[in-house]
Amino acid sequence: MSRAFGNRPMAKSPSERQSTTENLLRSLLSTQRLAVVSTHSAAGHPYANLVAFAASDDLKHIFFATPRSTRKFENLEADCRVALLVDSRSNREEDFHEAVAVTVMGRAGELYGAERDDAIRLYLAKHPYLEDFVRAPTCALFKIHVQRYVLVRHFQNVMEVEMEGGGSD
Repeated sequence: MSRAFGNRPMAKSPSERQSTTENLLRSLLSTQRLAVVSTHSAAGHPYANLVAFAASDDLKHIFFATPRSTRKFENLEADCRVALLVDSRSNREEDFHEAVAVTVMGRAGELYGAERDDAIRLYLAKHPYLEDFVRAPTCALFKIHVQRYVLVRHFQNVMEVEMEGGGSD
């Protein structure tokens, strides 16, 4: 950070803050392999699961796979609203000062055809060991249209990024 007037840091411009936040998002989404996806049942009961995920280069979409026989699939069929938590914790004391977490909010839909094939390539570039799983006929590949990212650092520094288009194509 630049310094001016002795020890007082210079304030970052809004575009510098946006760039820093997007760089943090890109770093976290590219280095982490697992996330917690949160859905809810038709009756409103919350449900969370670990999923392997991949993000699009423009950060507008997140992809994850699940068998069609799962509760999360059933929940997403009933209501496409979803939240995804990605974090850098390592279950050490340092996490209280160093961990970064992002909540992704959006709407998820199952992919089909050429769009599914393109997304599978992106997904497998990050998770090549899941090829048999994601290509199984019983597996659904979901695309989250990201509406908002909420990035938290140091347990209190909160930055929000609204995605253009409100999470739809």
